[in-house]
Amino acid sequence: MQHKAPRRTRERILELSLRLFNEFGEPNITTTVIAEEMNISPGNLYYHFRNKDDIVNSLFAQFEAEIGRMLSIPEGRRPNMEDVWLYLHLSFELVWRYRFFYRDLSDLLSRNRKLELHFKQILAHKTKVARELCIGLREDKAMEATDREIDALATNIVVVGTYWLSYEYVRNPRKYTEQEAMADALARGCYQVLALIGPYLRGETQLLFEKLAEEYLKKLK
Repeated sequence: MQHKAPRRTRERILELSLRLFNEFGEPNITTTVIAEEMNISPGNLYYHFRNKDDIVNSLFAQFEAEIGRMLSIPEGRRPNMEDVWLYLHLSFELVWRYRFFYRDLSDLLSRNRKLELHFKQILAHKTKVARELCIGLREDKAMEATDREIDALATNIVVVGTYWLSYEYVRNPRKYTEQEAMADALARGCYQVLALIGPYLRGETQLLFEKLAEEYLKKLK
C-alpha cells in the first residue's frame, strides 16, 4: 500500500490540474491553487512535481501517448471514409480533453522548449495521418486529387483542427466551458473539415460524405 499511495496522489494531481487548466486557463492556475484544491500541502505537491511546468509536461506526455494510440492508419487495407470520420472525431475529442494546450498554445510554447519541440512532432504526425488517409481514398478511386492538392488538404485539415477551439472561444468565450455548447462547436469543426474534403470525393464515397454532412447540419440546427 505504501508504494501505491504516491502513485494515486500523483494521478489525482494530474486529473485535478487538467480540469483546472481546462476550465480557467493554465496561466491562471498556480501550484498553490492546485494544492489547496487537493487539500494537501504545497510540500506534498512538490514531492510529486518540481513545479507547474513539471505538471504541464506530464499532462503533455499523456496527451502524446493518446495521440500515438488513437491516430493511426488501418493495417491490412486501404483507408475509407469511415476512417476519415473516425480520425476527425478522435482528433477533436483529444483537442477537447486537453483543450488548455490549444487555448494557451502560444503562451505555453513561448516558455516551454520541450512543448515547442514535441508539439511540432504532433502536428507532423497528424498531417502524415491525414495525408495517408487521403492517399488511401485516392488509391480506392474514392478521391480525385493530385499530390500537391493532397498535401495542401492534409495541412488544412490539421490547421482547422488545431485552431478550431480558439475560433470558437473568440466567438463565444462565456460558453467555452459548457459541455453542450462545446459539443456543438466540435460538431461544427468536424463539418468544416469534411467540407474541405468533399469537393475531391467521388462515387459512393461522395454520397457517404453528403450523408455525414447532412447529419452534422441537423445536429447544428
